[in-house]
Amino acid sequence: MKVIFLEDVKGRGKKGDIKEIPDGYANFLIKNKQASIANNSAMSVVRGQAKAKQREAQAELDTAKELKAKLEAEKTIVEINAKAGADGRLFGAISSKQVAEALQKQFKLKIDKRKMEMKQPIRSLGYTNVPVKLHHEVEATIRVHVSE
Repeated sequence: MKVIFLEDVKGRGKKGDIKEIPDGYANFLIKNKQASIANNSAMSVVRGQAKAKQREAQAELDTAKELKAKLEAEKTIVEINAKAGADGRLFGAISSKQVAEALQKQFKLKIDKRKMEMKQPIRSLGYTNVPVKLHHEVEATIRVHVSE
């Protein structure tokens, strides 16, 4: 019997897959609402959902590319003030949370601090490039200027 999986079934298929499986097992999956019979109307619904998911993914990618263009513009330099010693080292450090908050205040761009890939917090004065993972295909760089 040909069925459409409504959820992931270990060893059989993933959600949205259309597969031919034995009748007894198909009845078991249908009874437990893990699959439905693959008729024309059900298959058209699955195709529609796949197209909608694809459009949504494309829109998300386009949004990430627009944000990257805004972040990497010439004038987009995040200014942060901090106390520092005579040798240019900061008292404390600048974390990704502080960078995200400063970006929100100065440019009205909201970026999640977890998307910033800072291996170490910023501990010195000057310019620093902070990589940001906006989408699994799009990566941008934020310029951060720490001054006293």
